[in-house]
Amino acid sequence: MNTAGAVPGTTEGWVVDRPGPIGPAHPAPLVWERRPLAAPGPHEILLEVEACGVCRTDLHLAEGDLAPRTARCTPGHEVVGRVRAAGPAVEGFAVGDRAGVPWLAGTCGSCAYCRSGRENLCPGSRYTGWDRHGGYAGHLTADARFAYRLPEGPPAEELAPLLCAGIIGYRALERAQLPAGGLLGIYGFGASAHLTAQVALARGARVHVFTRGANARRLALELGADFAGDSFDPPPEPLDAAILFAPVGELVPVALAALDRGGTLSVAGIHLSDIPALNYQRHLFQERTLRSVTANTRADGLAFLAEAARTRPAVHVTRYPLRQADTALADLAADRVTGVAVLVAP
Repeated sequence: MNTAGAVPGTTEGWVVDRPGPIGPAHPAPLVWERRPLAAPGPHEILLEVEACGVCRTDLHLAEGDLAPRTARCTPGHEVVGRVRAAGPAVEGFAVGDRAGVPWLAGTCGSCAYCRSGRENLCPGSRYTGWDRHGGYAGHLTADARFAYRLPEGPPAEELAPLLCAGIIGYRALERAQLPAGGLLGIYGFGASAHLTAQVALARGARVHVFTRGANARRLALELGADFAGDSFDPPPEPLDAAILFAPVGELVPVALAALDRGGTLSVAGIHLSDIPALNYQRHLFQERTLRSVTANTRADGLAFLAEAARTRPAVHVTRYPLRQADTALADLAADRVTGVAVLVAP
């Protein structure tokens, strides 16, 4: 594989310094610094970052909801970039190619979960922006076996959200077991939800959205939802399936109660506040099902990116310069972002 291309010895970017709540009463958890940048290993590619999506998981890491796994790690796991160098064992990428780096950064490849096609459950799984440096920087290295080839045409800022918001929403939709032509309820309507709604609509489903943001409700209706109400509103009719994107445990019984008989609720987030006590008759009886969603497999990513290439979901982007990642996270924390926030390299 072509390994030509200059390899910078350092890069500039953001690191999580002191995790804590983002707001005026707490020092900013992110700091901008220059750090060393190693040459890519045998299976790695070095990317120059074009754009990086701002995911709610980044916010959980910055605020300490998820305990740090690598000290002073650079966040960001929806990365679009150009290959500037490649290790000798890399296959499928050459210098100059456009590549996408997602949340799942590596697995052991040998455990029972990996061998059975469930690599998302691998106990040795590693993640971009949590275990290894992510895309809130000028450059990063990634295991090419977990990266995706991306098309040349679309803008980088529209491709970036597909790499986590899109993929995890796709898996959540699959886990929800929505019947053909069924009615899907979506709780929370941010980056992942607004893409997932469009996938469901393209498949012939109907969609009802429940979210506290007025702008998000307007966007849901613009995208084709039949109904958009407040997070705790009852649906106009029972739901065949539902996905919870908001990291709010109080909405689990609300969504379960909204399901029709035999319906499934999938919970898409990596972090969720405590779930209140459930009432068996009201929330689970009549074969209602509650399912979690844990990361994704590479097969999920390939399947979603192929479906997105066919259906071309509209990605509603709020752009921020890379040097304003702290502002982007603060806006996300305060629900000031409609659609998805994306950092764009200069």
